[in-house]
Amino acid sequence: MKSKDWNEMKNMTDVELGAKLSELQDKLFKLKFRHLTTPVKNPLEIRNIRRNVARIKTLIAQKKESKIR
Repeated sequence: MKSKDWNEMKNMTDVELGAKLSELQDKLFKLKFRHLTTPVKNPLEIRNIRRNVARIKTLIAQKKESKIR
């Protein structure tokens, strides 16, 4: 992931992060399902999307933690 994308994600609101998370999870589900039937051209895309989902979940958790304290 480019640092520019990471900085953009850091500046997103909770609502925007939630929307991006659901979008990526849906994309990941469809990509995995498609990969089971026929191999996709770029299987590394699955890994990249999975990691982006984890990054967004981490950002959401960090923002919740900072609001609690």
